[in-house]
Parts: sequence; structure tokens; C-alpha cells
Amino acid sequence: MTEPLGAILLKGGTLADGSTKDVRINDGVITSVSENLSFEGAEVVDAQGLILLSGLVDLHTHLREPGREDSETVLTGSQAGVKGGYVALSAMANTSPVADTAGVVEQVFRLGKEAGLLDVFPIGAVTQGIEGKILAEIGAMADSVARVRVFSDDGNCVSDPLVMRRALEYVKKFGGVIAQHAQEPALTAGSQMNEGIVSATLGLKGWPAVAEEAIIARDVLLAEHVGSRLHICHLTTAGGVEIIRWAKARGINVTAEVTPHHLLLTDELARSYDPIFKVNPPLRTDADVHALRAGLADGTIDIVATDHAPHPGESKECEWQEAAFGMLGLEHALSIISHTMVETGLLDWVGVQERMSIAPATIGGYADHGRGLAPGSPAHITVINPQAPYRVDRDNLASKSRNTPFHGMEFSAQVVATYFHGRKVFSNGSVA
Repeated sequence: MTEPLGAILLKGGTLADGSTKDVRINDGVITSVSENLSFEGAEVVDAQGLILLSGLVDLHTHLREPGREDSETVLTGSQAGVKGGYVALSAMANTSPVADTAGVVEQVFRLGKEAGLLDVFPIGAVTQGIEGKILAEIGAMADSVARVRVFSDDGNCVSDPLVMRRALEYVKKFGGVIAQHAQEPALTAGSQMNEGIVSATLGLKGWPAVAEEAIIARDVLLAEHVGSRLHICHLTTAGGVEIIRWAKARGINVTAEVTPHHLLLTDELARSYDPIFKVNPPLRTDADVHALRAGLADGTIDIVATDHAPHPGESKECEWQEAAFGMLGLEHALSIISHTMVETGLLDWVGVQERMSIAPATIGGYADHGRGLAPGSPAHITVINPQAPYRVDRDNLASKSRNTPFHGMEFSAQVVATYFHGRKVFSNGSVA
């Protein structure tokens, strides 16, 4: 990785709490946050009118490498990440080969280091081949150079309750967490979209909300029984929010995430039969969207995670039933959260920083991230212009893929710079 710049002074930026401060950075570390700072020999950056947040952390990213480099690589995914204000990505295990051994997670970890734009933290598979039958090399991955602490078969649900119990028990010894893709397979075989009025109208097999909620209910009880940590991936239903709310009130150690697309888009978009809107779990109803927003606002849902799922063109430019599930998420996540949560008054920037930086870093155990803009912290900073209207253009993406459902949509806030260890890795539309 390129050495960080020696000295930077961000002048007059607005912190998450609304205060206006200067931020002094030296050798990749924040050395002072105050008013009227000076720094001889430093690069001075005018940050007036801009919001400075602790660098964003994504707990759910599909980088596809190894094996599906036609969709994305660790490098191109990192480029998309810094463009979206991210300084840490958590690479999901459903690669080819699956990241179910120490060797594969170390490969992904080293590819992240070689890219050098942000930190890439591999997520290890829960079961061998993400087949849900035999536990993967969880201990070896935890002890590896990658020091994996989050394990998930995302894309597949760990549907066997005994296997899920054993996984929850296993990770307790090193403080790990199981991140569950909540989907009861017996209720979703062949499903194409949310089960409801739209699916019935279109003649597409429906994916009932109860298929997600049944697994969440089972697993929070298993987590309580064994006293372990559980994380629910990409929550999508109003009922799921209520189960998480109940579990937290009961004292169960569960956290949950929601994606930007599930906070904005609904199953009504499937009426176009455009597979760009086909995703796993599916887009739900307007009532679900509002329940998810409320859950994120009141803290029932802990974090925003992108579930960035790149695909090559041929996997989406086909009939709906044949198309791959998944959407891009990294480059516009912050803009969507501003649109759905900040501009609606549901969250302030302190809340955004908590849910997109501090909390995901805490859940993942990423000690150098999510520490806020405080002296002594690594200079991981996301710089936002809250009044910079723009239109999403899929032809201007940093990702290797183009399957964004947000093409043509307009947002009013955008990331204008990203600092990783004090190095400007993204600025003025360009990745370093």
C-alpha cells in the first residue's frame, strides 16, 4: 500500500453532531479535532459545507474473487467501496472455491492488502461448501492471518437447527458471530419475488415473509439457549423487525442489518419484469419498507449493510426466471440513507455514523474502524456534500458490474472524498 500523506488539515468541516471543526491528520492518524487549527506544511483542504463522518464499514459485501472475477474482483470492489465512502468491506464466503478454509480466507485477505484502498475482512463460511451440512474449518479461519470473526453461508440459509446450534456454540470461544441468511428453503423453493398481490398478478412464484421470519424466530431462541452472538442478514419484513425487537427486549444477543435497497424499493417494481429488481431476499411491500425504516431509526435494526451483489450482464439481461438474484449497493448506499432516513427526519448524521460505521465495526470486531473522529484514531474519514444533487448512471460505476437498480434515480447527497489511514483514496469522482 502507498504510504499515507504526512500532514493534512481539513478546515471547517461539519462533524456528525453538527459542530464545525478542523481535523488535523499526521502520518495516518487524527491528531487534533478543534477550532482554528493550523498545521505548518500540511495540505489544507477546505471542508466548509461538508460533513465529516467516521469512515463507513460494510458488514456484507460480495467481492466474488476467487472464482467469479467476471462479476467483480477484490480490487474493483474496493474501488466501488471507496467511491461510496467505505474504508472497510466484509467479503462474503460464497466464492469459488468457497471461503471455508484458512487458505481461502487468507487469499482474500491478502488480495485486499494488495489492492490497498481499504481494509477487506473475509467472512468465513459456517459450513463446508455452504451446503449446510458439516461445519467448516471455523477455528482454523479464526486463527488464520485473516482472524475471521464473522461466519455466514449467505446465499444459503443454515436451515438445519442442529448445525446452527453447533455453529453458535463453536464461535463462543473466540467471541465470533454467526450471520444468518434467514430463508426457510422448504417454503421458498423456486420462488422468484415477494409473495403477495404483485406476484399473483405476474404469475411469479411468491416468497412468503414467513419463510424469513420463521428462521429468525428459531435462531434468536437458539442464540438465547446457547448464550451466543447472532446477526441477521438483510432483514426485509415488518414481522422480522418485531421478532428482533422482542428478542432484544428479552436480552438476547442479536443484531440485525438492513440494505439500502430494502429501505427504498418495493415489489411493485417487478411489474416491469426487469430482472434488475430481482434480489435475494426479495423486495417487499411499502408497509415493510416503512417498518424497516422505523426499525433502523429506533435501533431495533443495528446497521446498514449493502449486500453488494455484482453480476455480469448476461446474468441480468435475460428472462426474469432465468436471471440471477442480486443488486449493486456500495457506491450509492450513503446517498440512499440520506434520502430515506436523514431527509425524512428519521435519523440525524450521528445516527448515520452509528449505523454505517461504529456499529458494523463493533459487530465485526474491527478494532481500527468505527472509532469516530477523535485524536488518536486512524484517519478513516468519509466526506459528504449534503447538497450535491446527482443522477445515478450505471455507465459511471467503479464496480466491474452494472446491475444497479438505481440507474436514473436522483439523490441530493453524495460522497466527495474518502480517507483511508490519512490517504485520499477517493476524491472528485476519481479513485486513487
